[in-house]
Amino acid sequence: MGLTGLTVARKRLLLITTFGLGRLRPAPGTWGSLPPVLLAGALIVLGAGPAAMPAVYHGLLALVIVVFSVACVRDGDAAEVRFGKKDPGDVVADETAGQSLALVALPTWVASSWWEVAGLLVLAFLLFRAFDILKPWPARELQDVPGGWGILLDDLVAGVMALVIMQLLGVFAGS
Repeated sequence: MGLTGLTVARKRLLLITTFGLGRLRPAPGTWGSLPPVLLAGALIVLGAGPAAMPAVYHGLLALVIVVFSVACVRDGDAAEVRFGKKDPGDVVADETAGQSLALVALPTWVASSWWEVAGLLVLAFLLFRAFDILKPWPARELQDVPGGWGILLDDLVAGVMALVIMQLLGVFAGS
């Protein structure tokens, strides 16, 4: 059965679990963070990276941010009811959106080889995961926001934190 034959509820469940990655164990948040890294890497390998084709690269990552953020906000309450807890581990659309935010302005100008670009992707991934797990201020407090916004906002903050560190590293490496 294709996506057209799925019910609306199942389609939404697919999005909020990032196509089922949230069901993988251990570390479902890590699994949910991988697709944006793979997308960014694929775009760079295909010559559509942030330096070569910025509109394509930034546009696709921005689209991922929007689609998975909307899924969290729209379906967060229902997911909490379905999985029986606040910010359930199966819901990883927030990690997908936050990781995309960390990658949207990847400073590839400091990289001269594909190894260096791969290193930037890994570093952005690790920074996002660290901030998502540690939840420094204000991320931890934002988890108290009810429903889908509470699921999403701490991950967007973690994404911004990783983005800022990546930009600072890019500035210092480029100077």
